[in-house]
Amino acid sequence: MIKLFTDYLLFSLFNLNPETKLAESLHFFIYDSIKILLLLFIVILVTGFIRSYISENKIKKFIKKRKYGSANLVASLFGALTPFCSCSSIPLFIGFIRSGIPLGVTLSFLITSPLVNEYVAIIMWATFGWKITLIYITTGIFIGIIGGLIIGWLNLEHLIKNKICSCCGKQKKHKKTKFKKLSQRFNYGLNEAVKITKQIWLWIIIGVGIGAIIHGFIPEEYINNIMQTTGIFSVLLAVLIGIPLYANCAAIVPIAVVLFEKGIPLGTALAFMMASAALSLPEAVILKSVMKTKLIIVFFTIVGISIIIIGYIFNIII
Repeated sequence: MIKLFTDYLLFSLFNLNPETKLAESLHFFIYDSIKILLLLFIVILVTGFIRSYISENKIKKFIKKRKYGSANLVASLFGALTPFCSCSSIPLFIGFIRSGIPLGVTLSFLITSPLVNEYVAIIMWATFGWKITLIYITTGIFIGIIGGLIIGWLNLEHLIKNKICSCCGKQKKHKKTKFKKLSQRFNYGLNEAVKITKQIWLWIIIGVGIGAIIHGFIPEEYINNIMQTTGIFSVLLAVLIGIPLYANCAAIVPIAVVLFEKGIPLGTALAFMMASAALSLPEAVILKSVMKTKLIIVFFTIVGISIIIIGYIFNIII
């Protein structure tokens, strides 16, 4: 529905040529802005509705009962089942934070969600084969678990902005709200959705706008030519190039395949794919509305280094 609306707006109403870079960038901007904002609103509404049944203390107690790392494993596996890109995963991340789930656990989800999902597995299976696909999926989940554990160990909850995280830092105590009717629970979720969407919609527009420019005006050939001439530093450069690019894995897999077919080592191609999917400049801009800059830097650094290490390991063993 959103795609049909965007197509009609640009190609029928404004009569733009879909083959031009401007039209491609505008289509990306309008489609992703609407999609992410709607997803943000719906997810927070549903999360708020569910939270009206479950107290934050119960959620915290449930997490505390898990063995060390098992909560990160569950979050990472859940992320693998959600078909979101790096920006689209943020609404759920916000919902988890507001529910009182520890930062490290929520980041295990945020790392894995854009890296691993069913349609990426299908595309990779068809292009790389089942062995490489299985290694990739296992690695993506592993990065999510390790990244979340490290960030959890660093105790960085104070770097979540208080306007989003009502459970971190020094907050005023609120009386438990009692709901007698289903409509009251729905209104609670609706109010949560409206409140949070108002707080971060501008960041989303800015972030997707940056992604649209990168998506439409940076040619794939330019990336390919650079990585072919960098030798041992190709994995590092692949990650550095991949991070600013905003795309989900389904869009990046074909690029990774082309890079691999042109002689670029598999680890380098997969590192580029992982960095493009798990991290992006637009994601950093959107996360700025919920995280302090120091936490964003730590998050990107840990995930980026993990991807670089995995890329070099792949180049050695495969």
